[in-house]
Amino acid sequence: MSSNSSPPTADRTDLPDDTPNSALATARQQLERAAAHIDINPAIVERLRHPDSVHEVTIPVERDDGTVEVFTGYRVHHDNVRGPGKGGLRYHPDVSREESIGLAIWMTWKCAVMDLPFGGAKGGVVVDPKSLSEGEKERLTRRFTHEIRDVIGPKTDIPAPDMGTDAQTMSWIMDAYSMVEGETVPGVVTGKPPVNGGSYGREEAPGRSVAIITREACDYYDRSISDVTVAVQGFGSVGANAARLLDEWGATVVAVSDVGGAAYDSAGIDPSSIPSHAEEPEAVTEAGETTISNEELLALDVDVLIPAAIGNVITADNAADVRADIVVEGANGPTTTPADAILSERDVAVIPDILANAGGVTVSYFEWLQHINRRSWSLERVQEELEAEMLSAWENVRREVDERGVTWRDGAYIVALSRLAEAHENRGLWP
Repeated sequence: MSSNSSPPTADRTDLPDDTPNSALATARQQLERAAAHIDINPAIVERLRHPDSVHEVTIPVERDDGTVEVFTGYRVHHDNVRGPGKGGLRYHPDVSREESIGLAIWMTWKCAVMDLPFGGAKGGVVVDPKSLSEGEKERLTRRFTHEIRDVIGPKTDIPAPDMGTDAQTMSWIMDAYSMVEGETVPGVVTGKPPVNGGSYGREEAPGRSVAIITREACDYYDRSISDVTVAVQGFGSVGANAARLLDEWGATVVAVSDVGGAAYDSAGIDPSSIPSHAEEPEAVTEAGETTISNEELLALDVDVLIPAAIGNVITADNAADVRADIVVEGANGPTTTPADAILSERDVAVIPDILANAGGVTVSYFEWLQHINRRSWSLERVQEELEAEMLSAWENVRREVDERGVTWRDGAYIVALSRLAEAHENRGLWP
C-alpha cells in the first residue's frame, strides 16, 4: 500500500496543534524548560521541536472470517544526529500521528541522557491487539513490516516491543524483513527471544532500571531501601519487575494494581506471588488484604509511588492528593506538566521516565552490540552492565540537580539536551 513520508518543517500546518497533556505538547514544553537552563543555539531548539520524518502507511489484513480490514500504521524518526533511530512499536487503539511524534521525541531524550549512540523513533498501529487472533496479529505484523521496510534497518532505525507487542512480534518483524533482504538480519529489531538473537534480561530491563533508580533516589534522600514503603500502579512488565526487585532488596510493597484495580495491604504484599498482567490478566485484585481503585492507590501515604501503567495518570486534578515523598516514573509520561508543577511546589521529588525506565533501551543497545560482535552475553553480564549504565546516568543527572538547583526532570533534560546540542553544533546544518 502507499506510504506517506514527509520531513516536517517549522511552518508545517498539518501537524496537530499542541493540546493540553498530549505527548507532543509535553515533550515540547520540556524541551523549552531545559533550553532555558543552558547556553544553546535557538536554532537547535527549533530543530528539535520537529521530527525528521513521519511515515504513515495503510495495512490491509485478511481476518480469520475472510474479510479484509485496513489499519493505519506510523513510524516516526525524530532526530538521528547521534545515531540510528531507536524506539518501540505499539499496537493500541489510541496510536496516532501526534502521539508517535511526541514519544519519538522522548526517545531522543532517553537515548541522550543514557549516552547511547541512538536517536529517537517511535510508531505503531491503530488497533486493539485483544481483538486479533494470533494468526491475524502475525499477518498484521508481517504486512506492517513490509510497508515500513524501507525506513527501518540495523543502521537506520531499530524498533523494539512496546504496548501490545512483545518478543514474538519482534521475531515476526525480523523474519519478514530478512526474507526480503535474502539473509537473516537479527539487528533490525531488539527485544527478540534469545533463541532468535535477543538479549537475556531485555524483557525485565525497564522494571529493573526503575528499581535501581528508586534505590538510588532513596539513598539520595537518606532513606534505607529496607525502610521504605512503595505503591506501584500498573503490574505489567515494568511494574511487576520493579516491585519484585524492590521487595527482594527489602522495601515494603504495600500496593500493586492492574486495569481492574489495586491490591493493598499496609503490612506488605509479596509481589513475586502475584502474576503480572501479561502472565494472568487482572489477577492482581485477588491478592492483598483490601481492594482499592487505581485512583486511591495514587493517594496512598507511602514513601515511593511508581506510576508504571499509562500516561497522564497524575494530573492537576489529583496531584495535591499524592502523599508520596518520591515519585519514580515507570510509564512514559505519567505526570502532566501542570501536575509536575504542583508536585514541585510541594517538594515531591519526581524522577523522570527518561531516566527511570531507560533500562529497556539500554539493554536493547546491548542486544544491538551483541549482533554487531556476533557474541551473546550472559544474563549476569547484562545485569552488571545495566547497573553500571544506570548509575552513570544517575550521577550525571544528580550533578546537574545539585549544581543548578533544578528538579530531577529538568536535570535529566539538561544532560540530554547538552549532548544533543553539542552533536548538532559539530555536525552542522546542511545548506
